[in-house]
Amino acid sequence: MTTHSEDDKIKLADTDMKKIKVILLLAFPAIIENLFQTILGFVDTYFVSKLGLVEVSAVGVTNAVLAIYFALFMAIGVAANVYIANFLGANKVEKARHIAQQSLILASVFGVITGIITLLFAEELLQLMGIEANVLAAGTMYFKIVAIPSIFMSLMFVASAILRGAGDTKSPMKISIIVNIINAVLDYIFIFGFWVIPGMGIVGAAIATVIARVIGAIGLLLYIQRSELIKFKKEYWKLDKTHMKELMVLGSPAAGERLIMRAGQVVYFSFVVALGTNVFAAHQIAGNIEVFSYMIGYGFATAVTILVGQQLGAGNQQEATKYAKLSAFLAVGFMTIFGALLFFFGEWAGGFFSQDPQVKEDIGTALKVSGVFQPFLAVVLTLTGAFQGANNTKFPMYLTGVGMWAVRTLFVYVLGIKLGWGLLGVWIAIGLDTGLRALVLIIQFKRNRWIVEKTDQREDPESHCHPQTTKENMSSCVNNY
Repeated sequence: MTTHSEDDKIKLADTDMKKIKVILLLAFPAIIENLFQTILGFVDTYFVSKLGLVEVSAVGVTNAVLAIYFALFMAIGVAANVYIANFLGANKVEKARHIAQQSLILASVFGVITGIITLLFAEELLQLMGIEANVLAAGTMYFKIVAIPSIFMSLMFVASAILRGAGDTKSPMKISIIVNIINAVLDYIFIFGFWVIPGMGIVGAAIATVIARVIGAIGLLLYIQRSELIKFKKEYWKLDKTHMKELMVLGSPAAGERLIMRAGQVVYFSFVVALGTNVFAAHQIAGNIEVFSYMIGYGFATAVTILVGQQLGAGNQQEATKYAKLSAFLAVGFMTIFGALLFFFGEWAGGFFSQDPQVKEDIGTALKVSGVFQPFLAVVLTLTGAFQGANNTKFPMYLTGVGMWAVRTLFVYVLGIKLGWGLLGVWIAIGLDTGLRALVLIIQFKRNRWIVEKTDQREDPESHCHPQTTKENMSSCVNNY
């Protein structure tokens, strides 16, 4: 005969299992989406590696600068994601639609601006990396082709975030799969040549990427239009200064966090470049392998941002906290397993990109260090997602600034250059930064200092849950589960 206490435990376990199911239903499609988005760059690196280490380095430094662009686009996406989740959690459907369209307008503006910057200053931006002349020439050409049409990158980031904010993580996943299949096929054709199409080398890789992104942006916009919750309305295409301000206020710290990270990355990349082209190539290849672990973490971060945003929008702080904890525990579990794979099989995986014995050894060393720090990375990614879902984008920005400049960049120089530890020192420095940020986020979370209260007093013309809000899109009626 069970006691009341045992009954309560059974009910609690049942409730937790339902929450875990909801988290996994949102996280797994997001993981797959992120995985295939990453494969776009991974496939480029794989095919380009067949051209030579100079080309690998050219793509690597270009992606480091592009990451600054991505920071801006992702910041708009973070703000759109959080506001849409909040509004739908509060059953304010029309506000969610309005903010979605305003975020696309803002994304288009930033896409055009970054495209113009690339057109005018591509070579100068890459020179900041301190790369060799042959890498600079190849990188500039690749950078211009990929980044002048930045509007398509921007629209992909923000459109995906809009769909995720509405609880739809499956549609972005489907588009990512299609985009990456197209990219892989076009990569092979344009890089090496096929039939009447001549091989174009690194230029071909850039062209394939652009075509894939154009198709991806169009596909995501079509999915939004088909959504019952966030489909476009003509009147919402008019510029709304209030919503623009909201997006900028919430998104600016998210942009600042990523820009601080990328600016620091540019600096410590220059330290790695100083170790030699082969070492930098090994660093870049190791990063392209390790990034798959980020896809797991970002998947759970996506889920927790949606769920925390919806629960806080509905006024359920206790439920939001529970979702954040469970998401972090799940991410740590999955990423610890992946960390073990990196530790034991990293050098083997590096062999797919280079047959140089020293490069392979360096890749293996870097990934062993990465494997050890995977649980800490899981905490950083998921709790950052929770903070953002709670409208707290400033604290992660401040923490990233301290970690990047006071820990990572400093220790990359001290350990990697000054003490002569090379790539081992570089990756230990990265791990120390990750560990510190994980510890601080846990402390802040336990002290209940992760939520920023937001109020919105404007009248909503349609504050109700749409009748078709079901498990299909996991939207504002998440409490039905």
